[in-house]
Parts: sequence; C-alpha cells; structure tokens
Amino acid sequence: MVSASRLVPCTCTRDCPSACGLLAEVEDGRVIRLRGNPAHPVNQGTVCRKVPAFLRRFSSSERVLTPLRRHGNGWAPVSWAEALDEMAERIKDCVARLGPESILYYMGFGERTALKIVNARFFAHLGGVTTLAGTLCGGTGYAAQSLDFGPRVSHDPLDLVNSRTIVLWGRNPVATQFGLMPHLRAARDRGARIILIDPRRSESASLADWHLQPRPGRDAFLALAAAKVIVAAGREDKVFLSASCDGEAAYRSLLDRFSLEELSRACDVPLPSIERLAEAYVAGRPTATLLGWGLHRFTLGHELVRAVDALGAVSGNIGLAGGGVSQGFEEWGPYDQDMWGEGLHPPRRKLLMPQIGREILDAKDPPVAMAVITAANPVCMAPNAALVAKALDAVPFVVHMNLFLDDTADHADLFLPCAAFYEQRDLVASFGHNMVGPLNRAVDPPGQCRSQFDIFMDLAGRFPFAREFVKSEEEWLRLILRPLLEKGVAWDELWRGPVRIPDTPLVPWADRRFDTPTGRFQLLADVTACADCRQGARYPYHFLTVGGAAHLCSERVPGDHGGPVVVSMATEEAVRLGLADGGPARLVSPLGRLAVTVRHDAALRPDVVACERGGWIKAGQGVNLLIPDMVSAVGQGTPYYEARVDVEAMS
Repeated sequence: MVSASRLVPCTCTRDCPSACGLLAEVEDGRVIRLRGNPAHPVNQGTVCRKVPAFLRRFSSSERVLTPLRRHGNGWAPVSWAEALDEMAERIKDCVARLGPESILYYMGFGERTALKIVNARFFAHLGGVTTLAGTLCGGTGYAAQSLDFGPRVSHDPLDLVNSRTIVLWGRNPVATQFGLMPHLRAARDRGARIILIDPRRSESASLADWHLQPRPGRDAFLALAAAKVIVAAGREDKVFLSASCDGEAAYRSLLDRFSLEELSRACDVPLPSIERLAEAYVAGRPTATLLGWGLHRFTLGHELVRAVDALGAVSGNIGLAGGGVSQGFEEWGPYDQDMWGEGLHPPRRKLLMPQIGREILDAKDPPVAMAVITAANPVCMAPNAALVAKALDAVPFVVHMNLFLDDTADHADLFLPCAAFYEQRDLVASFGHNMVGPLNRAVDPPGQCRSQFDIFMDLAGRFPFAREFVKSEEEWLRLILRPLLEKGVAWDELWRGPVRIPDTPLVPWADRRFDTPTGRFQLLADVTACADCRQGARYPYHFLTVGGAAHLCSERVPGDHGGPVVVSMATEEAVRLGLADGGPARLVSPLGRLAVTVRHDAALRPDVVACERGGWIKAGQGVNLLIPDMVSAVGQGTPYYEARVDVEAMS
C-alpha cells in the first residue's frame, strides 16, 4: 500500500534574495520533493535549479549525523551532553581568564531566519563577545544607497508590472535570483524591454533585448556617460533635481569634467550604445534598475552604485511606479531589534569580515581564544583563504555548526551537526522582497542533528542566565516578531504561507521625501575612480568569481565538484595563449596558483577570466586562495573583483 504524501509550506532560507516560498512533499517521513509554492506572490510556484540540489544534499550519505570531537587528525563521535559540556566549560574558562571578547562569534549568511537572533543574544548574555563588522556580500551597496536615499528600501518586485524598461545592472536573476523570473517574463510578454549590463554574457542574456559589456569596475563611467547624454539634450528631470536633490551643481560639474569620448573609453562601451542606454532611461520610462551584487565587489564600489542612483534621478525614475534603482531590503528589519541583546553589554570588539584571517591573527588584549562559527564556511568563502585557515588553526578551540565536514571543519575542534531548513520551525524575511515566510517542520532531523535554536537552548542550560534565556520556539518568535504582530499580522497566518510586511511600499520615495539628513536625494559629487584604470601588467585579467545556477556558494558535497574549477576565457585570448578548450591551465595571482580547466567563450571580454565561486579547497576548487583580503572604501564590503590573475599553460 502506497502512503499518501502531504505538502508542508516552508521557505528557502539560503543566502539568496528570493527567499522563495516552497512546499515540502513528505512521504513515509521523508521529504521526497521540494516544489514552488504557487501561493507565494513573488516566486509564484517556480523554483531554481538549486532546489533539487538542496534536497539531494540534505539527503546525502556524507551528511554528518552526530557531534564530532577532533583527536589529532581525525574525528571521533561524542554525545550531545559531552559536546555541550565541553563547549560550556571552554566558554566559561575564556570569560574567566581573558574576558568575553576572547570569544569570536562568527555568524554567517548561510541561513537567515528569525531565530538566529537568539544565537547572538546567547553571546550577549556572556557580557558581549567579539563579533563581526562588514560583510562578504552587500555591505557596499547598502552603504552607498544609504548615502543617496537613506536606509535601504527598494521597489517591491511586484512593482515591475509598471515598468516599460528593466535594466539588469550586474544582476543575473536566471542564475542567482530565480524568484524574479515570473515578473521578468511577464514584463517581456507585455512588451517591456530588458537590458543587461554585465562584463559577462551571463545566463540572463537570454532574457535581454540587448547587452552592454563594460570593463569591470568601470560602471560609474557608463552611468555618468548616459547621464551626460540626457543632460546635453535637456531631457533631465529638472523639477526633481531642483526640488528634491542636494548637490546638483557639483554633480553637473562632475559631468562637465569629462567628454563623452573619455567616458566611453573609460568604460569601454561605444558611444552609440551609451546613447541608446540614455534613450532607454528617458523615453523608455518607467525604467526599473535592478542592481546586482557584482557592483559591490570593488574597493570603490560605492561610486559605481551611487553613479547609477544618480542616473535614476537625472532620468526622472526615482519615486516613480515601475522605476527606481533597487538593490535590496533589510532582511532583519521586520523584527524587534532589541532581541539581539546589544543593550545587555557595553560596545565590544568587532573584526572585519573581509579580512577575518588577519583580524584574528592581529587580535590582542585579549587574543581570540575560542571561535564559534554558524551558517558559514569562511575558510572556503572568505578572501585570502589560506590566511583564514592559518588564523583558525591559531585559535585554541573552534566550534563549527554545519551539515558537512567542509573546508572550515578541517580547522575546527568540535563539529555540531545541524538541521536542514525544512527540519525546523522558524520564520524567514528576505533581502529581495517584502514577504515573511514560514518554516514549518516537515520532517524531523536525521540522526542526532539539531536546529541551532535547540543547540543554544541546551547550551544555555549550563549558564546562570538559563532561567531568563531558555524559552520555547514560539515564545522567542513572538518576542522577535512583536513589531509585525502589533501591526496586525495574525500569528496563525504566518504559518499558513507568506505574509506581506505591513506598511512596506511598492514604490518607495513616491512623496520625494528621503531619509537623509536634509530629507533630499543626495547626488554624488565626485568619482575618484575616474582617474584609475587599474590595468594589469603581470596579472592582466580581471578575475570574476560569480554565483552559479546549480549551487549556492559552498553548499555542496564532495561529489558535486568533479575535478578542477572551470574558468571561462575569451576564445581569442585562450587561442593566443595556446590553451585548448577543455584543456588544463594554471591560474596565477600574487597569492598563489590553482590548477583549472579552461573553457573558451566567444562572448567574454578579452580582459576577463570568470568562474563560479564556492568550490571547496579540499576538492581543488578554492578560488579564494587567489583573492586578496581587501576592504571597500565605504560599507566594509569585500572587493573580490579587485583580484587580478594570469593564466599559464601547464608545463
């Protein structure tokens, strides 16, 4: 007799702006399929290629099912009581001997749910430990748009229904934000034009009516050039500029500083294409600009973002339905911020995430004596990966909470196996839309795996603050979600499916009042990158490590790798170097060398080498071994795309 399956509403929690609504199909106590939830207004029942990979990964025989303690070069199973007893004793010893700042809590982005706030609050009860500043992801864009608009607010994806032109500026939704696809396809069916701006011919080129390929890191030139064309023709939004903007004179002076020919050469986009882009922004209004994360990955990435923001302002697309320059949302915004617990202790030390290796090694008074890592694989994903590994090896005790023995696990002392997202109860907001979605527990975790929430509740029972801290999931969630509940969101409604956050606009800034000190939009006054072409001699290629369609960052199992990392090169460059399509080569940077497989790409810029990020070091795909650990000038972001490489034939 075949048992009937049931569908359980859940939400993808991974490091992706879509936060797609899902339905877990459960049969005989197993999730046999993850499908899109047609009731979710954003992804509308669609799912990306990563979703089947998640299910395969979570069901893998290589998933760790019991706590592990390192002994020498190997691991031995231990009970949860043994693991948490030792973890608690190590924490107490560090606090007693060196103070709470001797403990580093590294909270990554691999799982973004409401109850992760409780993890941070646990460490706040210790007196405040060392935490992180900056980001490996969107900090630069967030900070840049905050300078122009105020705290980040984007157009709701549902507003794309009003767009006549959509510019995917460094965004690749086909591969990395599939939840937008129903809206982009519908827009195209309505006759909206879609423009892709990306040095690569990314997967999203299949959506686009046309594609511009600027030199990497030179997008500010392109935005200034398009704005200059608009202003020269007298087609700028004069009312908005005078009534709602600060810095108009300085911005016009910036445009006057360069000729169109100079700007065209700087971004390496022909003048006719620049003129066509300017026309799309004005005659094609409403024009929605969707900024991608690639623009953040430069030291001066804020200038790139702010120049595009200014183009939106000049062309009359700010505060306009179907328009805007949208980068993302604050996924922690719907929650009660007091629950993080920062008010429980004085300000404490923060280490820069983009330079976490050197920050740990340089930490003194006190040194980092213990690290607890959750929802992250920093040895694989942080730049200058060898230095990150060296730093963790220098920390006397490292706890790693994850599902697999990944690259970071190789440098840990205690491994705690965690539940997959559909094996726990929680709620999920998004940095890509205005919905909060449920995590209903579809099945129990396998073996001895536990949710991070359960782990921290159990751990807290060993500390004096247990009486205050240890609560049920529902008790904590009601506290965290207090702002939503007070706005009228029904508790039961949250668990049936996605709920829109009250008071969130489809079209921000429609009243032309901005959350800046003056209440006006701030036009940028300078682009210092204009004098810097960053041409390489020894390392002639920009190295773009992009998000892929099949895997999300390092969320893989060893069998997913299949040999050296595959890098794409312009066909003519590869032929010039004598590199065969599908043949071996060596990628070289100032930090090291990596064996790769070369693929010819006739559509790629000749000054670019590109590959997918996230492959494990232990599988020979650690691209972050080659990338320097730098920090963006604004926003404490990680400028991965400042990396330069050469490609050598294998001798």
